[in-house]
Amino acid sequence: MATEKEKFLAGEPYLVMDPELAADETKARRLCKMMNELDDTASAEKEQLIRKLFGSVGKSPWIQPNFRCDFGYNIHVGDNFICNYDNVILDIAPVTIGNHCMMAPHVQIYSAYHPLDPVERAQFVGLGKPVTIGDDVWIGGNSVILPGVTLGNNVIVGANSTVTKSFGDNVIIAGNPARVLRQNPVKE
Repeated sequence: MATEKEKFLAGEPYLVMDPELAADETKARRLCKMMNELDDTASAEKEQLIRKLFGSVGKSPWIQPNFRCDFGYNIHVGDNFICNYDNVILDIAPVTIGNHCMMAPHVQIYSAYHPLDPVERAQFVGLGKPVTIGDDVWIGGNSVILPGVTLGNNVIVGANSTVTKSFGDNVIIAGNPARVLRQNPVKE
């Protein structure tokens, strides 16, 4: 029989209160706390902590305090990732972010959700759907990206948006729920 962590990693329903997963979350919280307490002059130490926390990291990552995540090892970012103040990534399922992506303050990315059935929910069953964000994406402040969303390349998400569904390349989206406002042309 699979452990709760094995179920979790396979994308299956799992028990949120599992001790092994709780230990992984504690480790991630400690790394986040250490990273959040560093000042800007400690860029090499901060990068080391990011690389220790995340599953994979491209070149030149930058994260401002106060960053929070569940596990960290389910987060994968490309080159030149910039994460501004007070962001949260709930990485119950993989969260993959491409190259040259920027997150404004208070962005929240959720790959976690719970059953609709109240009996299952009362048993603390956790579920997740991957979130994938392409290259050259800018997510505006106070935006929320929900489980299962994919954003293509060169997408801009307007501030205070709730992204409930996936969008392709080269669009500017905003609203609650987010919708396409217009195309975002690529300059050659």
